[in-house]
Amino acid sequence: MTQIETLCNGKWLRLMKHGRWEYAERTNPGGGVMIIALTDDDKLLFVEQPRPAIDCMTIEMPAGLVGDVAMHADESAIEAAHRELTEETGYRAGRIDYLMSGPTSAGMSNEILAFVLARDLERVEDGGGDETEEIRVHEVPRHDVAHWLVDKLRAGYSIDPKIFAGLYMLEHSALFAR
Repeated sequence: MTQIETLCNGKWLRLMKHGRWEYAERTNPGGGVMIIALTDDDKLLFVEQPRPAIDCMTIEMPAGLVGDVAMHADESAIEAAHRELTEETGYRAGRIDYLMSGPTSAGMSNEILAFVLARDLERVEDGGGDETEEIRVHEVPRHDVAHWLVDKLRAGYSIDPKIFAGLYMLEHSALFAR
């Protein structure tokens, strides 16, 4: 039997070795949540922020870790989505529906990401993230999203490819309904 070895421990990640495989483990058991946020006037919410791991500005859908704050350690993906959506964008959702979960990079990490659809949005604060984040919110009409994303890509931004999975799920949300 191949032994599993811990190579390094961090606050949110642990580097592991299993045989010849090295991979990262998330230390929060809840994984992450990505929020497909659609306003009543058919605009999608995106966040722009610097990401040190790739040394680049990124365009992403609002997202965050599930259970990463002590007082929310036992929260569900839906509860985390409510919290993260307001924190990052300043919007509160009247309704959030779970769509699906899956690995973000099955060969490199055990992280599981839940996709949710947030609707009935109401602006309740400025957003922009917490004191450790530098988030700028973009509201993009759904019919302009593809062109807007390509323009951002050409301008040098890194576009999170999970956005395209989120857009697919939005267009086919009835398939994912429970």
